[in-house]
Amino acid sequence: MDNLILQDMIDLYYWPTPNGHKISIMLEECGLPYETIPVAIGSGDQFAPEFLKISPNNRMPAIVDHDTGISVFEGGAILMYLAEKAGMLLPETQAERYEVLQWLFWQAGGLGPMAGQLSHFVNYTREEIPYARERYSDEYDRLLAVMDVRLRDREYLAGEYSIADIASFPWVKPYRRFGNDLDKFENLRRWFDALKQRPAVRKGVDLGQDWDRSERKSDSARATIFGQNAQTVFDAANAAEK
Repeated sequence: MDNLILQDMIDLYYWPTPNGHKISIMLEECGLPYETIPVAIGSGDQFAPEFLKISPNNRMPAIVDHDTGISVFEGGAILMYLAEKAGMLLPETQAERYEVLQWLFWQAGGLGPMAGQLSHFVNYTREEIPYARERYSDEYDRLLAVMDVRLRDREYLAGEYSIADIASFPWVKPYRRFGNDLDKFENLRRWFDALKQRPAVRKGVDLGQDWDRSERKSDSARATIFGQNAQTVFDAANAAEK
């Protein structure tokens, strides 16, 4: 590969999950050159010393921009960085910019975490915990309704298509698996159908779908993904310093 292309390349540390999809979609929308580096979270790749230097929270996604030498972790921060680098999907005027940012943070603080907890109790717990499942199912349902109301008089969350939409789409996509029905959300359904027709969205979501993820519900993978506490952080940090 040409050295100039390598210097401009963005390394995307990624696994095909909703949080990973945010960044693969964004890179496709921006047309920025990138190389995908798989982070097999069920196998513990997120604890590798070289990855912890980039993402100290031992979570993907993360990026390294070889053009600037900057590395970024956390999906919202990565989306902002890429939007500023590409000069798109994040307005420059203050009022319009904060229209986008408030919905980006809404996703990061609400839709993503609540949907993630719902996913855990739907897909990974072996025992039925009705209260937990109902709690997160209701909150996910509420958040979808917030989006639906927001979209009553606008095409996208902040008016124009933006990183707020890109951040939210991957967490709406699994609605069926979460036991919900988009047909009761007329405006959200319109938004969702429009986004899933975008070539960049389709390509971003498809990234890694052919990877072997068969072990993700194994005992070892469950322990790796969900068995973390303060000691696992200390152990990984100490190993990285050796």
